[in-house]
Amino acid sequence: MKPHFHKVPITLQSSFSIRHDIKPDFGNVWHYHPELELHYNVKGEGVRFIGDNISNFAADEMVLLGENLPHTWRCKDEYFQNNPDLNVEAMVIHFLPDCLGKHLLSLPEAYLIPKLYEKAKSGMIIYGKTKVSLAKLMEKAVHATNLERIIILLTILKTLAETDEFELITSKSTFYQSNESETLRINKICTYTLTNYKNDITLEEVASLSNLSITSFCRYFKLMTKKTYYDFLIEIRVSHACRFLIENKLPTEMICFNCGFNNVSNFYRHFKKVTGLTPLDYKRKYLNE
Repeated sequence: MKPHFHKVPITLQSSFSIRHDIKPDFGNVWHYHPELELHYNVKGEGVRFIGDNISNFAADEMVLLGENLPHTWRCKDEYFQNNPDLNVEAMVIHFLPDCLGKHLLSLPEAYLIPKLYEKAKSGMIIYGKTKVSLAKLMEKAVHATNLERIIILLTILKTLAETDEFELITSKSTFYQSNESETLRINKICTYTLTNYKNDITLEEVASLSNLSITSFCRYFKLMTKKTYYDFLIEIRVSHACRFLIENKLPTEMICFNCGFNNVSNFYRHFKKVTGLTPLDYKRKYLNE
């Protein structure tokens, strides 16, 4: 999908942005920005889109996103029911690669930082003791002032650059800026799909949302996302099925139909194609971990 450019609000008095959000949901706009983003999801569940990856997110997840890597966090349907007792919580740091000065990156002692920035272009899931340490540093940064903010950011960069407690999220891809009409169109398609994935969605429906013929829509969607709309829909359904399997509250056959698949054998085939595992193997793997 062609993402929407997002201007991260950073004041003239600050070299980087740090905030602690508590709000109903994370929105659903697919966007990118030149700043790197360290995102710690304290509370909230749903499906996240990062680059060409579609996966579930849950509480206590930390992600580092490289510059201009498109992303969005789409909460579960329950978060859009105007329930005042249900909200999301996250701490987020945005910083430009050279926010602490262009010369920092060329210092011999700082050689690990450019390597970190390169890895971050694929997105990084941070886990283990590193995640615990970074969460504490982010909490301090929210309230820090003056030089203390700089020291904390440097400590965060040092921690990220030296850790091996991470997994890459996506393949490196080049993404291009989109105009406003394209942004509105692709976001409308994504929102409709995420809202109606449990139902039978026809190409006629989504094509009409785009004011395109079916043939033109299929060509357009493949150009924007490098995949067919059908593949995109299957990935979303499988992603939700993964979450249900992890929750371990429903039998697999019920999960199949709750996620929009019309028969069990079809569900098993698509699930294995997307994840490389059967639903039972996926559940066992997660529960063992």
